[in-house]
Formats: sequence, C-alpha cells, structure tokens
Amino acid sequence: MRTRSLLALAGTVTALTVAAAVPASADGGAVLTTGGVGGTAVAVGDTLTAPLAAGTTATLYSSATGTSGVSCTSSQFTATVTGNPAAPGAASESVTGHTFDPSSCTSNVVGVLGVSSITVDNLPYTASVASDGTLSVSPASGSTIQTTVKLRTLLGSVSCVYRAPGLTGKADNADSSIAFTNQQFTKVSGSSLCFASGYFTARYAPVTDGGAPVFVN
Repeated sequence: MRTRSLLALAGTVTALTVAAAVPASADGGAVLTTGGVGGTAVAVGDTLTAPLAAGTTATLYSSATGTSGVSCTSSQFTATVTGNPAAPGAASESVTGHTFDPSSCTSNVVGVLGVSSITVDNLPYTASVASDGTLSVSPASGSTIQTTVKLRTLLGSVSCVYRAPGLTGKADNADSSIAFTNQQFTKVSGSSLCFASGYFTARYAPVTDGGAPVFVN
C-alpha cells in the first residue's frame, strides 16, 4: 500500500502569487493592473487572493502522467504585492497564505481513508511574475517550499512531508489565472505508505485585488 499527498503550492502551493499573462506590452504602465491590460496599477501593499478555478481540482499525483493520489476542490492563496514596476519587467510578492480545505480532498490510493489536513509550511514565500507571464515561487534563503499532508489510513494517521526548491507557473490574462503543471515535490519524511515523489497541478482563478481581476502587462 502506498499513499500520497497534496500540495501547494501549491502551494499550494499553494500555492500562491499573482495574476494573469499572455501580456500585451504597456510601456510605461505597471506590470500588474486592474481594469484590464494597461489599466490601473496595483498598489504596493495590496493583497491579492485567488481560489481554484471553477470546476477544477488541485492534485498531487505519484507520477507526471498518472492519476493516483490526492485531489482537492477547494484551495486558495493570499499574497501581498511588494513591488510593481513599469512594464516590461517583473512584479514581486510575498505569499503569506496557501490553504487547502481537507473536507474537499479525496484519495484513490488503496489503504487511504481520507485527508485530515494539508499544511503549507515555511511561509512566507517570495513570488515574481514577469511581463511574459512566467511566475516563480521561491522560499526564504536557507529554507524550502514544504507541505505536510496528514492522511487517515488503515494503519492509522500518517504524516507525509514533501519539499521542493521552488515552483514555476504561468499566468493568463484570458481568465486572470495562474497555472502550475506537474511541479515535482520529493518526500523527506513519512512512512512507506507515502509516495517518494508528488507532482502538483492546479489552476487558480481569478486572481483579484479587492475583488477586481488582476492582469499582467
């Protein structure tokens, strides 16, 4: 029997992080705007949030092409804008929250009865979103991106800890989304039921600033 876990982001994560992509260069305008491409600059200090895109799931599968693992239908990230220069360029953020609702999570792994919790550790993370829509998420110096997944199994409670040196995503202005695809995490502790590797996939949309969709320029 093997078990697996979910991320963040994930980290969710997580999971965490900014708005949209396929930019339309707006020389002189800010990298992050509301009201559309080339719109009003997002202010430094503003808080950005995003849930999972409607009808999608966040997954951590045992392989990049597999479907065995854990999936969640409810997850959200929160980030504070720390820099928003003129485009073209790269905006910066501090990812302060990346959560997964365990009641929305299921597992199709034999021996796993349910998900007790998914915690994104070592926050805050640093995020950078470039004018071409490339999103990079990094931990603090000397730290790692880490998620702890607690599972209910036939053998009792099991904790699986997964780490990654960083995450790379892509923003899309079509729906003010951020997508992570097959971001690999490695198990650093946990029983033999925990998968050795986990591949995290999720799409968060819309990324908003005070309810207004955010665009990348």
